[in-house]
Amino acid sequence: MSDNPEISVFNMPPEWAPHARTWMMWPRRGEVWDDIRATQKNYTSVAHEIRDFEPVSMVVHPEDRAQAHSMLGSDIELLEHPIDDSWARDAGPCFLTNEAGERAGVCFEFNAWGQKYTPFDGDNSAAAAILEAAGVPAVHSDLIAEGGGVSVDGEGTILSTESCFPNANRNPDWSRDDIEQELLRKLGAKKLIWLPGNAEETETDGHVDGISVFVGSGAAIIQDPGPSHHHWHDIHAANIEAIEHQTDAQGREIRLFRLPDASEIQVDGADICDSYVNSYICNGAVIMPQYGIRQDGLVREILQEALSGREVISVPIWDIAIGGGGIHCITQQEPLGQRDAIK
Repeated sequence: MSDNPEISVFNMPPEWAPHARTWMMWPRRGEVWDDIRATQKNYTSVAHEIRDFEPVSMVVHPEDRAQAHSMLGSDIELLEHPIDDSWARDAGPCFLTNEAGERAGVCFEFNAWGQKYTPFDGDNSAAAAILEAAGVPAVHSDLIAEGGGVSVDGEGTILSTESCFPNANRNPDWSRDDIEQELLRKLGAKKLIWLPGNAEETETDGHVDGISVFVGSGAAIIQDPGPSHHHWHDIHAANIEAIEHQTDAQGREIRLFRLPDASEIQVDGADICDSYVNSYICNGAVIMPQYGIRQDGLVREILQEALSGREVISVPIWDIAIGGGGIHCITQQEPLGQRDAIK
């Protein structure tokens, strides 16, 4: 395969397609976390649960290599890169495949969710470093975008939110139509469904992976509005209204599985990720957040129905959630290629 793949023959496979590995990034930006060592322990737990099903590679700042190795052990591969932060879903590449099993990867521009944190140049170059380490050619885009802002079904459909990529803090010179066409071109899709998103969620400006994501052909999970007094009830209701009765690129009406959120864990002044939608599908399993509340069990049952045949594993993530993200935010799947085999 050449270093400049013909992008039109590639598409981003769905998360439930077979993975070669999962990529993660070791926590580093201390200002994000209450206790960064506790956060690193949560990351370690997530990495080891995924490692039971597929290889895991962790990108680490060179200064953190020894510490990361001591906590992760020898079964998690480390890749050194001068990263700034720890959200592999957003700073990592969006991997693509074609019918021949060849792979490519899209490197979107990354500006820390609208320059909310600085510096971010190390994270902006992380996607290219991951692709180089994986031996996968890179395709570059001038669009400022994050992997958490899209969900794909691998059959031509993308979900995204109007509160995110069209935000002036990312792409002030791009129209919504321009953004849509770039996403369709780069990710190999035919239809983009825009949800309103959540402009009140100030960490990511309403990433779709905390609202609604595909979990199968013609199927998606979505955040339920909850009771009328819920602080984001109307926002969640608007997102459901926007996707209800929508058809995907194949003409199928999308079946929705509604998940409650974990809003009862909210702490005044803290921007906590309370979304069970922000779970991660790996080979043979679904890794979901465990908040230690009654909704944990209900969500497990819904995910077992929506993703039948996969083991549903709950992992405590309080010290990740406190930074505004969840399990999906800290992971990025690398699909199997022509010569890959799971080890």
